[in-house]
Amino acid sequence: MPLVKRNIEPRHLCRGALPDGVTSELECVTNSTLAAIIKQLGSLSRHAEDIFGELFNEANSFYLRMSSLQERVDQLAVKVTQLDSTVEEVSLQDINMRKAFKSSTIQDQQVVSRTSVPNPVVEMYHRCDKPPPLNILSPYRDDKKDALKFYTDPSYFFNLWKEKMLQATEDKRKEKRRQKCLSTCPFVSFCLFLSLFQEQQRQVEDPGREVKKVRKARNRRQEWNVLAYDKEFRPDARLTPSPYHGMSSEGSLSPDSRYAQIHVQFSSGVVL
Repeated sequence: MPLVKRNIEPRHLCRGALPDGVTSELECVTNSTLAAIIKQLGSLSRHAEDIFGELFNEANSFYLRMSSLQERVDQLAVKVTQLDSTVEEVSLQDINMRKAFKSSTIQDQQVVSRTSVPNPVVEMYHRCDKPPPLNILSPYRDDKKDALKFYTDPSYFFNLWKEKMLQATEDKRKEKRRQKCLSTCPFVSFCLFLSLFQEQQRQVEDPGREVKKVRKARNRRQEWNVLAYDKEFRPDARLTPSPYHGMSSEGSLSPDSRYAQIHVQFSSGVVL
């Protein structure tokens, strides 16, 4: 939904009811139209002043930033001209002992805040209707929550973003901890392999155990491509080998072939 930043009022010039007792209606309409035009010119001049004020503030901030950058460039140029590449003034040990460079540039914060809202948007905000006084119902709630926040909550999106950031940070920390545990403890990897080997051995020793077949996942694109052919040119689905042929319920090879692969890897001294 677009937000109109500046609106010129009044929008309609000739709309309006004529007062009672007017002898010359045409003259009354002409005067009201001229008055509306003058109001539009006044609104336009006020918006023009606000636009030029914003341009002045932006140009002033840009000038201050460029002046600061020019001072830093001048200082750097003086230091560079004083350096002599033929003379080693600083040894390698002194360079390693120095602290790392840390920029002192101040980052812009709270760019979107109450103080940065343009004046036309502030005026539009003040013209809006106030929310209903639902906060008077807060003392009667059992959960002690603000009743007005169920109608309007300006901090909702910030809290949602904060929860997502905290969850992402926690997930990354858990992943790093798990990777560190697996990399520093080879015994864990060996235990995982040993449990897998014992499970496959139990499946081989129990031949009466039912091995379920995994249903092939439907591929919509492949089905559409098959339907694009005529009936006589379509491939027979019964003759097409399934890529899941010989798979067990765990989504891998059958127990015999899996045991054969693990037995070969174990006999060759390879630990997964």
